[in-house]
Amino acid sequence: MDKNVSQTNQGIKINFTGAVEKQNIVKMVENCATGQCECMSDETKKKITNMEVSGKDGDVALDLSGDVSKEEIEAALAKSKVLND
Repeated sequence: MDKNVSQTNQGIKINFTGAVEKQNIVKMVENCATGQCECMSDETKKKITNMEVSGKDGDVALDLSGDVSKEEIEAALAKSKVLND
């Protein structure tokens, strides 16, 4: 799976391509929203105002709204259990 993280006017956009299932990204977002993940600090979580998953298996996009940096999100992705198992 390839991950491409980019800064947008609203926050961060992450494109997942290759061996990625949309349901896994949805699960990751749900875990994050309910506090069941430990991939990012509480400080970073508080900055995110909205998370939206779009696309299909093999080409999934995740849009994060809020005042978060590309570096914060890349660090969180590196720690994600859903992505790295």
